[in-house]
Amino acid sequence: MTSYRNSDPTPPIMLGAPPPPEWRVPRIDWDRPPWNRWTFQRVTEMMPTAPIRRGETVSPLPAGAGRLDDLTYSDRHGTTTSFGQMLDETYTDAMLVAVDGRIVHESYHNGMGPRSLHLLQSVSKSITATAAAGLFSEGLIDPAAPITHYLPELAGTAWAGATVQHVLDMTSGVRFDETYAARDSDVGKMDYASGWKPAPEGVDVSDWPACMWEQILGLTVAEAEHGARFSYRSIETDVFGHAVERVTGQRLPQIISRRLWQPLGCEEDANITVDSAGYGLACGGISASLRDLARFALALLNDGMVEGRHVIPRAWVEDVRHGAHGLFDDSARVEFPNGCYRNQFWIEDRDRPRHLCLGIFGQMIYVAPDAGLVAVKVSTWPDFTSTPLLLQALDGIHAVERAFRG
Repeated sequence: MTSYRNSDPTPPIMLGAPPPPEWRVPRIDWDRPPWNRWTFQRVTEMMPTAPIRRGETVSPLPAGAGRLDDLTYSDRHGTTTSFGQMLDETYTDAMLVAVDGRIVHESYHNGMGPRSLHLLQSVSKSITATAAAGLFSEGLIDPAAPITHYLPELAGTAWAGATVQHVLDMTSGVRFDETYAARDSDVGKMDYASGWKPAPEGVDVSDWPACMWEQILGLTVAEAEHGARFSYRSIETDVFGHAVERVTGQRLPQIISRRLWQPLGCEEDANITVDSAGYGLACGGISASLRDLARFALALLNDGMVEGRHVIPRAWVEDVRHGAHGLFDDSARVEFPNGCYRNQFWIEDRDRPRHLCLGIFGQMIYVAPDAGLVAVKVSTWPDFTSTPLLLQALDGIHAVERAFRG
């Protein structure tokens, strides 16, 4: 079995006391199908995590108005489909859409519920960067400064000469192989260094990094001039994450809690996976609930405001939408032909201020200020990346916009 949709029979993954061997999650493949349909809601059972604490006050969400499963529309291929069909075919675990301050769709699937936490993969990048945005306005980090100003140890790496903004926009020239399916690629070694995976069978890992900081220090080859091109590399977020920890003297779970999760008025504690050095994986290790992700999305929609308070600096939100976006190269997202990347956010179309947080296996936050719309979707695709499944989800979101906007 490669995977199963919500409309398919549910296999007995981890059922039984104890579960039979054939249905126990293999550690080396816990994040791959079909296991990810179970594990993405249970990361704390797979590896060490640290809590991202919520505060004492919960911010209310807009009132809900049911579901849109029966909304029919024509997709980009001219095929008639429905929102409910899209949810099933894109392996949705939960989805929420709000328009003009009203939740028009909220649904849970695959055993998930309002209090369930779900692994966010690279949506974690946008959350981490936004949690640190106040450090810029406070003068603790200057985006134009060399990254070595905050992490002088990087003078001996390929990041020498790169600025903080290069790192945020993924335009440094550092070589990092982001081939997810290759266990010995750089991102495969990250699985080992971050504590996500054991050593692959039959592979000598004696010279592999034992934690994320060791992997960062070991990247000494540059393949381009800093700022000359955009290239998506997850390690950039973890370089930024280490700089944030260095200037604050705190760990990422505490930083995200104090600077974002508590001010947002989140309802649930989130969590983040930690490596052997106690570092929280900024590039992909956060798990959170659907409704708290909606709070994050709505704050971005409202220029950083929550109940009349600025919890995200407006200058940060404006820079995400209108800053000097990094140009895509030939390997960047074909889904956004006029798109770009800024501050760990994807820009759908550089001519409009819409921005997305995206993670592999189908994680998404979509913010459309010009339409007063946000959408949050957590999923467990059978593939790391899928242009058809992403476009199918976007078609559904755009159909909701047309239904409410005309």
